[in-house]
Amino acid sequence: MQSLTVKTQPIEGQKPGTSGLRKKTRTFMEPHYLENFVQAIWNGIGGAEGKTFVVGGDGRYFNDRAVQVILRMAAASGAAKVIVGQDGILSTPAASHLIRKRETDGGIILSASHNPGGPDEDFGIKFNGPNGGPGSEDLMNRIFDATTSLASYAIVESQDIDISTPGTTTLGGMEVEVVDPVADYAALMESLFDFAAIRDLFASGFTMCFDAMHAVTGPYAVEILERRLGAPKGTVVNGTPMPDFGGGHPDPNPIWAKPLVDLVMGPDAPDFAAASDGDGDRNMILGRGLYVTPSDSLAVLAANAHLAPGYAGGLKGVARSMPTSGAVDRVAEALGLDCYETPTGWKFFGNLLDAGKVTLCGEESAGTGSDHVREKDGLWAVLLWLNILAETGQGVGDLMRAHWQRFGRNYYTRHDYEAVENARANALMDDLRARLPGLAGQTFPAGTVSAADEFAYDDPVDGSHSEGQGIRILFDNGSRIVYRLSGTGTVGATLRVYLEAVESDPSKLERPAAEALTQVVETADQIAGIERHTGRTAPDVTT
Repeated sequence: MQSLTVKTQPIEGQKPGTSGLRKKTRTFMEPHYLENFVQAIWNGIGGAEGKTFVVGGDGRYFNDRAVQVILRMAAASGAAKVIVGQDGILSTPAASHLIRKRETDGGIILSASHNPGGPDEDFGIKFNGPNGGPGSEDLMNRIFDATTSLASYAIVESQDIDISTPGTTTLGGMEVEVVDPVADYAALMESLFDFAAIRDLFASGFTMCFDAMHAVTGPYAVEILERRLGAPKGTVVNGTPMPDFGGGHPDPNPIWAKPLVDLVMGPDAPDFAAASDGDGDRNMILGRGLYVTPSDSLAVLAANAHLAPGYAGGLKGVARSMPTSGAVDRVAEALGLDCYETPTGWKFFGNLLDAGKVTLCGEESAGTGSDHVREKDGLWAVLLWLNILAETGQGVGDLMRAHWQRFGRNYYTRHDYEAVENARANALMDDLRARLPGLAGQTFPAGTVSAADEFAYDDPVDGSHSEGQGIRILFDNGSRIVYRLSGTGTVGATLRVYLEAVESDPSKLERPAAEALTQVVETADQIAGIERHTGRTAPDVTT
């Protein structure tokens, strides 16, 4: 078995973002593209020699080929061991848990999260550190710097390794351990939640539908919900992972999971419904006739987490990303908990979790998690909801109404304008920045502006400073508008506009969200000139 040194040259544009490097699948399939980036990872972490890594992905198109390349490159670079999920499969939270449980030197996760998959769709790769969380900004910069100066990469010349069966083999001098992707994660969930109480809930006739969206959580949900918790067979739908996610868009929101939303709004609605995304780190929660916003879900979980055995001792604190609504802030204030507002990106939560400052954290883009791993975790959130429902005996609707009566309601929505020309998107943001100094005191349909700024964050753990994290318009009545360009797409820019209105009047807590947010939506376009800058009269996606 021969180790080859392959000559190469830097490839432009291999700059990883908060979730690694995402490009079109065919881009990753181009000569040297994947290999260059993997070699840059080894260079960025100070080499792979003698180290142990976890490798797995969400099963999207090209996942299987990429795993084989990474194994051969790890062996050529002197890695001691790679732990790989059976058939190259590992959900992102399961990979994070495995990194932590085995105390490895990190892991490579192959996923573009909620983006569509297939030969003409998206692919992604990211490195998670020894804590199980996304690599730090400093590490991402080192990896990017390495991509700009590569002259060669090392790879073993070999046949594909059989990763279809759990067990141990060798590749060159490197050990390859193939593991059941579900077993360790399922055991972790059983240690956190009262499985007996949830089994009793299902035995009582409680009904549920979990849409795995033909993505990675299918096998996890079947094992945990149907086999261990006794939910009827068929509770999990679209449970077989597919390289193209069945031709769908594996993003658990009311647009891409519309059949599930239609189900809960119809006459045959189950008591509870949920969905998860491509790599298993996001979630959507629904009750009979009700969609629960991710911001509300985070707040409800924070208020009731003590009902689950893993959190019976209470929470150390909570954290949310800046664009996420302030619903969890109200819970934290009432319970006397510290509450942190961070930039978007799970790595910021990782510092707080590692330092023991928070137990629960979440973001408006359907990501929720706790200190059990260092990634957001879709199925974990679903199980915590089930534990709460089992302990309270309430349905989702009654639980939400009781929560709003106690804490008030933050009406909230997000408008996404996708694939906007970069020049147009940047011009909109530049014009907004120029207007910021003069907005305070101006009155709009949403209210009078009390403050307007561009969010910056000083990390209380490592002291790092992060700027340019989104433009905030705050109103004296608690309403809020946030504008931010997202880096999760692969074409153009995605303009995300976050809209929030606060309501404490008990008689107005069950208005339709669209009605409660009408004036905030009108104000958002008035201030930013969205239609003028983008040419769009409506968002592509509303969540």
